[in-house]
Amino acid sequence: MKKYIVLLFLIILFGFTFAFRRPLYNLYRTYFVKENKDVTLKESNDYTRDYDFNFVKRTDDFTPNEYQDLLNIYYTVLNSGVEEFSFYCPDEYSSCINDVDSLANNQKVLSTINNFVHPFNSFRHLETSYDDYGKVTLKIEHIYSNSDIKLIEAKVKEVESEIWNNSMSNEDKIKEAHNYIINNSKYDKDRSDNNIVRYKSDTAYGTLLEGYSLCGGYTDTMELFLEDMGVKSYKISSENHVWNAVNLDNAWYHLDLTWDDPITTDGSDILEYNFFLITTSELNELENEQHNYDKNVYSELAT
Repeated sequence: MKKYIVLLFLIILFGFTFAFRRPLYNLYRTYFVKENKDVTLKESNDYTRDYDFNFVKRTDDFTPNEYQDLLNIYYTVLNSGVEEFSFYCPDEYSSCINDVDSLANNQKVLSTINNFVHPFNSFRHLETSYDDYGKVTLKIEHIYSNSDIKLIEAKVKEVESEIWNNSMSNEDKIKEAHNYIINNSKYDKDRSDNNIVRYKSDTAYGTLLEGYSLCGGYTDTMELFLEDMGVKSYKISSENHVWNAVNLDNAWYHLDLTWDDPITTDGSDILEYNFFLITTSELNELENEQHNYDKNVYSELAT
């Protein structure tokens, strides 16, 4: 009889533990696992941006209370350059895991967040996992390898020493970088039209070290020069295109090197300035199909 009572007690205990595993685990976390109470991001690299945007902002609070907090956490983690980070959904935010799941499966939003970080901290693959206890873990695979970054940075410094001088304004420096990039790279038509991949033309490596670019390569490369100038900027994208958004004298402008390096029928190189630091109104007058971007996301560029 005693054996059956013990067995019944164990079954009830197991059932209780299973039914209340989440609050019991939270109690354990709260009182016995100190590092989980106050999650902090202790690491950041040389490419971490120290400014915010309308769509996403840096945060030091990794306990989300709403969807915007999740966007800010994702941005902060990506902006730091770390490869893995974990935070916890609180019980008070009842839809947190559902929102995390929705965000993790929304490649458009994740790619948009990617546009606001330094190119060297941007991800090629971002994996989000979570458990029954509200622990969310982000694992990041970056686009640029450390060896590629060293080569690209050396090339950028070499070019800057050739095309810039201390008497130039920021606009002059941007113009010289714009001209150098266009004059020293070609649009990778084989890759864009026929999916023939010979170069890393979607990155700054292809643009600076191989001489071939897609819109991503032009844009990343320009971002590197803008960063070295200390000019606030980000990448802005539409459904099929990406270009730069640049802040000069507290005003935002569009800068599209891809469209200033047009493909010609005879293969000749042309350098244009139609999309050089233009306003949204001017952009809309020139072209409104490939540059049809989300005004709510990139709201700094509102007309």
